[in-house]
Amino acid sequence: MAGIAAARRVLEIGADVTVFERMDQIGGTWIYTDEVGVDRYGLPIHTSMYSGLRTNLPKEVMGYPDFPIPVQHDSYIASEDILSFLHLYAVRYGIEKHIKFEHNVLQVLPAADGRWIVEVENLVENVKQQYSFDFLLVCNGHYHTPNVPDLQGNNIFQGQQLHSHDYRCAVHYKDKAVLVIGAGPSGMDIALELTKRARYVTISHHMDRLNFPLPSNLHQQPDVAQLTETGAKFTNGQEQAFDVVLYCTGFRYNFPFLNSGCGIRVQDNHVQPLYKHCININHPTMAFIGLPFYVCAAQMMDLQVRFCLKYFTGQLVLPPRKVMLDDMLLEMEDRLHRGFKKRHAHMMGSEQGRYYDDLAKTAEIETIAPVMTKLHNESSQRFVDDLIHFREDVFKIVDDDNFEYVTNNGSNSGTNNGL
Repeated sequence: MAGIAAARRVLEIGADVTVFERMDQIGGTWIYTDEVGVDRYGLPIHTSMYSGLRTNLPKEVMGYPDFPIPVQHDSYIASEDILSFLHLYAVRYGIEKHIKFEHNVLQVLPAADGRWIVEVENLVENVKQQYSFDFLLVCNGHYHTPNVPDLQGNNIFQGQQLHSHDYRCAVHYKDKAVLVIGAGPSGMDIALELTKRARYVTISHHMDRLNFPLPSNLHQQPDVAQLTETGAKFTNGQEQAFDVVLYCTGFRYNFPFLNSGCGIRVQDNHVQPLYKHCININHPTMAFIGLPFYVCAAQMMDLQVRFCLKYFTGQLVLPPRKVMLDDMLLEMEDRLHRGFKKRHAHMMGSEQGRYYDDLAKTAEIETIAPVMTKLHNESSQRFVDDLIHFREDVFKIVDDDNFEYVTNNGSNSGTNNGL
C-alpha cells in the first residue's frame, strides 16, 4: 500500500521514481501463500496473510482519498478483494512499469554528496546492483517481523510454538488444544477460526474480560506466568495442557537494510528520530511511510507522502533540527503522561484525526475527511462490543463528515447512526 501510494504522488509531480519490491507482484502483506519460513531465495516469508481472512475494518475507510475500493454490498471484504484493489490502483496510475520486482534491498547508506546509495540484489539473476537517489521513502510495512515474548519455560514446552505470522489455516489444528496468546484483532480472529477445528482454544490476554457470547470451546485466561512441558500456568494460578502455543503478539519495526549512517534507531518499537512520524531528522531527505498503526492506512499513507513532498520539492522548508527533535520529544512525553508505553509511540487509534490534521496544517495540504476517522473509531468499537457479528455491519459514507449504517446488528439496529 505505502510503496504504490508514494510512487503515484511522485509521478504526479513529474519526478522519476524507482520502487524496489522483493516479491514478484504488488500487494505486500495482502498476498497469500501457503509457504512459511523462507522463500525460494532463502529469504524470510514477508506476508502474514492467513486463509479466509476478511478485513477487520470496513472497506469504506480502506481506500485512498481519491480512489475508493470498488462498490460491493459488504463492508468487510475478503483479502483477495483488497489485493485486486491494489492492482487496480497501480494500473490506474501507471505504477507497475516503475517497479523492479524480485529485487531485495541489501543496504541503504548516505553518500558524501548528500544522496542515497541503495544496494540491491536482483533475485532472479542473482546479481547485486547499486543505485543512487536524491530522496528515499521507506515503505516496507510493519507486519513481517514477529514480536515473540520470552516466556519462562518456552525452552521446555514439548508442543508446537509459532507466531501468527506463520499461521495459515485452522485445518492443521484439528482436534488439538491451542493456546492463543494475545487478544488483538488477529488474536481474536484466529482464535475464533480455530474453534471450528480445534478440540478447545484458550485465549490469554490482560484486557478486560470479554463479556459477549463465545463459542463453547473458547475460554479465557489472564497472562501466562510460564510454560510447562505440557502446557501453561497462568497468573491466576490455574494450569492447562496444550498441544500448540500460538503467539498473536504483534510485530516489530525492522529495517535491516539501513546502514548505521542513516541515523535511525528502533528502541522498544519506537522508530526515531522522526519528525511527525515520517521524516528522518538526522537525514531529512529520507522518510518513512506507514509507520503509525490503528489508522486508516491507505488514507494516511497518501497524506504522509504529500506531506513529505512539500519539503522534498522545496515548496516548504523544514524547521531547524532542534525544533523537530523537540516536537518528537514533546509528543512522546505527552503520550507517556497519558499512560501510553514507549512501544505505543506510533499507535494512533482515537488520536488519528489529530495526527492527520497536524500533518495537513503543518504542510499546508488537504487533510483526510473527518468521516474516515469517525467510521474507523466506530467500527473499532463494534469489534470490541460484538466480535462475533461485527462483520455483518454495512456502512455508507454520506459526505465528508457523516456515515450511516445500512445494516447494523448491534443493539441500535435499524437506527441511523450517522455521526
